[in-house]
Amino acid sequence: MFSYKAITRLSVFFGIVTWCTTAFIDLSILFSYTNGLKPEYSRELSLVSFNLFLFSLYIFYKYRIDKAENINFIDLLWRVFVTGLVTTVISLIFRLLIFILGDSTLTQSVLFQDFIYSVNIGLLSAVLVACFSVFRRLILYQKSKVLITVWRVFQYSLLLSLLYNVLPFTFLDDFFNIYLIFLIVVGLFLSGNMKWVAYLNFRQKWKGILLVTLALFYLGYFFWTVTKQALDFTEAELPFTDFQDNIFLLALIAFVGIYTLFSLLVLLFNLPTSSVFEQKLEEVGNFQRLSQSIQTEQSEERVYDILLESSVSTVFADAAWLEFEHDGQTTYYCHKIDESEVLNIKDKFEENKVKGIMHQDADRTRNLDKVLRSVKGTRFRSLIAAPIVVKNQQIGSLALLKEVSDGFNREMQKIIATFANQAGISIENFRLLNEALQNERYKEELKIASQVQSSLLPDTMLSNKHFNISAYSKSAAEVGGDYYDTFLTSSGKVALIIGDVSGKGTSAAFHMSQMKGIFQSLSQLDLGPIAFLEKANIALSQCLDKASFITATYFVIDLQVQRVNFARAGHCPTLYYHSKNKTTEYFSNRGMGLGMLRNNDFTNYLEINEFKYRPGDIIVLYTDGITEAQNSRGEEYGYDRLSISLEEVTDKGPDDITSHILESFYEFTGSEAIDDDYTIVVVKFK
Repeated sequence: MFSYKAITRLSVFFGIVTWCTTAFIDLSILFSYTNGLKPEYSRELSLVSFNLFLFSLYIFYKYRIDKAENINFIDLLWRVFVTGLVTTVISLIFRLLIFILGDSTLTQSVLFQDFIYSVNIGLLSAVLVACFSVFRRLILYQKSKVLITVWRVFQYSLLLSLLYNVLPFTFLDDFFNIYLIFLIVVGLFLSGNMKWVAYLNFRQKWKGILLVTLALFYLGYFFWTVTKQALDFTEAELPFTDFQDNIFLLALIAFVGIYTLFSLLVLLFNLPTSSVFEQKLEEVGNFQRLSQSIQTEQSEERVYDILLESSVSTVFADAAWLEFEHDGQTTYYCHKIDESEVLNIKDKFEENKVKGIMHQDADRTRNLDKVLRSVKGTRFRSLIAAPIVVKNQQIGSLALLKEVSDGFNREMQKIIATFANQAGISIENFRLLNEALQNERYKEELKIASQVQSSLLPDTMLSNKHFNISAYSKSAAEVGGDYYDTFLTSSGKVALIIGDVSGKGTSAAFHMSQMKGIFQSLSQLDLGPIAFLEKANIALSQCLDKASFITATYFVIDLQVQRVNFARAGHCPTLYYHSKNKTTEYFSNRGMGLGMLRNNDFTNYLEINEFKYRPGDIIVLYTDGITEAQNSRGEEYGYDRLSISLEEVTDKGPDDITSHILESFYEFTGSEAIDDDYTIVVVKFK
């Protein structure tokens, strides 16, 4: 067997030899024609060598690009750009040489002109085949059986056209236009597959627009150059290899031109990343559905069904199964696959010594496609698996399958891992809730649920050279509904949120887990405060019961310009300390809780606020459990006491400020046993 490097080197050598052979034969025929001699070589030999050259290019780029692993979309487009740049520079060097020589005998020689034409045809062919190989990776990013079938028809028809070009049968000339139109139509159908664009962020889309525009320029330059040269030879009635007689080249020019143009248009129209948002919103909806199933479903088996359906729809899988081990027995829950087929697949893995596929710390990707192809009686060719873990202990596994090879990409693996983590929490909470309703160990079991729920809050808050953050949260019951988190966006800004779910206990905790899923999904889109709250309200309106709502304040901290933008959705006013004049104030811009108004008028009740911060400034975020806590005389802790407590320690760090406020809080209430969840987050700018 030839290695990857051996095949690429051999294709390069063979391509150079066949191009030189083609150029030599063309020059020999032209020389004989201009001198009234009988050609020593036939035109058919030139066609054969030229088509072998095209086939060499196809093999080279197939192994250079198609077989390359871990290449992102921008890197693929970069390869097109580099190929086009190198070939264009070579062509321009020859053009510069002609310009320098002027109207010399050499430049007027038809042999020299034919040589330049051969060079440009070779360079154009390299650009086209490179684009073809790159576009294959882009088009087949999310595979389906129909798409793969159509691509194979197109690819094999293109290769067959190389043979068509050299066949000596004249009756085949009548099928030239039909063959070419067929390839163009199929290429046009394939050009509509632009799903990869949705996975680019804003910056990557701008890079893609630049690279695609340059690719269009390279293609246009070479097409104009070789067309002009071919026209000159035609007008002079000289024999030459006309690229317009080659179906392979014409079809590639049409396909590459159409797909490049479509890519440019789709990139331009998708700059707002609407497609990514739709996918993220679908993920959020599936998260909500899974979390809500704990409250609405009456059986654990129904929760499993929802998990399977949500996972399959999110990553476009063809089948899936769940398996749980208890007391040495394995229980399977299957979706569009029989248990016998599951056991058949697992037995084949064991025979091939592919271990640990369904376990937490195993390599779940090694040899899977190869093993699946050898399994008799199954239609599947791709599999990914993720463990379902609760409290660092695996309780089961989730496996998804596709009928095509390499059907799952890296993003899909991350999504399934997240679903499995959420499933662990959902399944465990479901079990705990049912056990709590059935026996006297209600409080003890809820403590376990509290540990699971507390894992939804970040262990450490984001801190850097610009600021430090300290946070503290405590639930009135074993589980609560207060939430806070931070996220560093792709543009270098910091998203900060604090939220409070109406009510207490388990229902508040479930809604808090939904809020976490929404924040983690939407914050990646780098939205402004108003846009974030609007999308969050749309998502929560689909799952919250009418009696529930969530208050929140969402901040976007721009570290480069030292500016903070935020909006308040019915949450407590933000306490702010100005280091310059050593004063405090409350920001109480208007806003309405998430889920309270479930129509398009929600944003009318939001108000954006913006301020510049200075070193030493302090932000204090809190839930109403702080300000509404009462002492034995029925007095509330209130805003004034909170402000005074902050002013006493403004020279301290966030941790000390948090500790001091809590000491003042407990001293006022006389106890740490409070009737409501309470949370405090302190941000101090350096």
